[in-house]
Amino acid sequence: MYNLLKIATQAALEAGKAIMEIYNSGEFEIEIKGDNSPLTRADKASHNVIMSLLTKTKIPVLSEEGIQIPYAERSNWNRLWIVDPIDGTKEFIKRNGEFTVNIALIEGQRPVIGVILVPATGILYFSHIEMGAYKVAVDLENFNVQTLISNAQKLPFQREDKTFTIVASRSHMSNETENFVNEMRKIHGLVNLISKGSSLKLCMVAEGKADCYPRYAPTMEWDTAAGQAICEHAGFKVIDYLTKKSMLYNRKNLLNNWFTVK
Repeated sequence: MYNLLKIATQAALEAGKAIMEIYNSGEFEIEIKGDNSPLTRADKASHNVIMSLLTKTKIPVLSEEGIQIPYAERSNWNRLWIVDPIDGTKEFIKRNGEFTVNIALIEGQRPVIGVILVPATGILYFSHIEMGAYKVAVDLENFNVQTLISNAQKLPFQREDKTFTIVASRSHMSNETENFVNEMRKIHGLVNLISKGSSLKLCMVAEGKADCYPRYAPTMEWDTAAGQAICEHAGFKVIDYLTKKSMLYNRKNLLNNWFTVK
């Protein structure tokens, strides 16, 4: 499985390089999909790069930008990749840097490998169920995957400020989330609230920068699979609001229930 981590990391880094070329050019070629969400030239370029590498593993791929495969076929997949070529396309268009490339390997509906790249900052998060979760800085113009994995720092980090910290969505702050924040204020007194885009919110918990991430708004499996892997392999939990258990993947309905990371 270590070789699969290297392949997923290579795919994310190559995709990140392609994304940044378009990001820096400013020529996004924005389209609006059927669900009113945006799609850019960078989404397509990232998808193509990732698929060119992951298809060599002979493991099926479930991706937002790929063909929607019937559940009758997917239900036979015990092992699959779940990919989001750009998580946070709205943040990409806003040019605020808060977008990521997400790649996860799922076995038995549970994430066993996670890779999240933040192309704009060159920060890479990755995890392996047997190794734990890690963070490392990357030069997208010149990198060696084996060296990056060897030099990465294990998560979570200790933080000096012990103020109870909640990270929430920049684009999807719901009334339920605000109610959760108010409840935490009653319990902890002073609460620090941070807004972030994309899967960076999951990474902040895994890194130790935030104590929890309540998500009481819609997400899809490809939004969370890689982040859940990184959080769980760093020692945190991603709890489904309805089942009260860890979120499972490759479900019939790819729309996630609400969840809390802590």
